[in-house]
Amino acid sequence: MVINEAIILAGGLGTRLRSAVPDLPKCMAPINGVPFLKFVIDHMVSKGIEFFIFSLGYKSEVIEDFLKTQYPALFYKIIVEDEPLGTGGAIKKACKIAKSKSVLVANGDTLFKIDIIKLAGFHTLSGANCTLSLKTMENFDRYGVVQTDADHVILSFEEKKHYEKGCINGGVYALHVNKFLDESLPEKFSFEKDYLEKYYNKRRMFGLVQDEYFIDIGIPEDFEKAQLELKIL
Repeated sequence: MVINEAIILAGGLGTRLRSAVPDLPKCMAPINGVPFLKFVIDHMVSKGIEFFIFSLGYKSEVIEDFLKTQYPALFYKIIVEDEPLGTGGAIKKACKIAKSKSVLVANGDTLFKIDIIKLAGFHTLSGANCTLSLKTMENFDRYGVVQTDADHVILSFEEKKHYEKGCINGGVYALHVNKFLDESLPEKFSFEKDYLEKYYNKRRMFGLVQDEYFIDIGIPEDFEKAQLELKIL
């Protein structure tokens, strides 16, 4: 089964980026004059995503104007959080209007150029509740590590510390909508802490490594790195 519907979490305040990007949602930080969100949308469209649900919060009108101007032909819906719901609450609210059996979930401030067809195929054949896209990294301390077995079953989530090598959660998921909505989850919660880390050993959750380009512009250093690495062709 293909996945052609995506939920984009784009409500972040971007507090750690304030010095570089004041008064903008994090995903709208300019990369060579272009909002970062454009790179995320364009990659997904190129990989077969046809319908988007944008979960917005801080300065949502900036993103709404951007979408109207830059993507007049894009099929999308917008959800605006009246108050922060956490990543889990935002995904839950978006899932309630999703049309597909499974959706892609991604963060608007992270670009992970995964093969969506590969992810969707594995997710469907494995009967997963959720399949994480994992990225192998070396010499890092900004992320925790996800341990999996030979069948890609998630064994553990390790805390943030210095690792010489490991697989991190790349923040792009294939999520079975109804299985997720059937969980007894609150209105406000963390998708990572209160869903993934709480249920990984009780539900069918997998991690699929994809050795593709990855950047998270959540800190000024990587925001500057994106200026060098990302160009509109």
